Amino acid sequence: MKLAKALIAKSIAETILVSVIGIVFYLTAFPPYFHGWGEAANGNIHGWAVDHSQPSSRVDVQLFIDGKFVAAAVANQSRPDIVKQGWSSDEWHGYVFSVPTQAVGLHEARVYAVHASAGSKRQTLQLLGDPIQLLADDAGRVRSR
Repeated sequence: MKLAKALIAKSIAETILVSVIGIVFYLTAFPPYFHGWGEAANGNIHGWAVDHSQPSSRVDVQLFIDGKFVAAAVANQSRPDIVKQGWSSDEWHGYVFSVPTQAVGLHEARVYAVHASAGSKRQTLQLLGDPIQLLADDAGRVRSR
């Protein structure tokens, strides 16, 4: 009976340890402190990105269309609206991507914040806002859907 209780206690302790390790890894690799938003207008995708763990830092962002890397930038453009909405104490968190011509039809763009961890040895991407639906016309110009 004592052996059974000891094995159960050991199993519970191991489960708790593995859970804590998993949560710490997840929060390190995929931090919950990036916030942002994007939209398509006039052949561009523009939006903002803020790192709430370092509010004065500028966030590296990447654009993917239909799962393919398109461009990288730094969110350092003026966006006074995010200060008014309370997302940041300064306005220099905006980004703009020019969207290259696309095949006719529907496309999906996603903007990600780049997070470096493990001394910049590992980088992960965190989606900012929702995916952006694009519609390309016969000339390959895109607009929001």
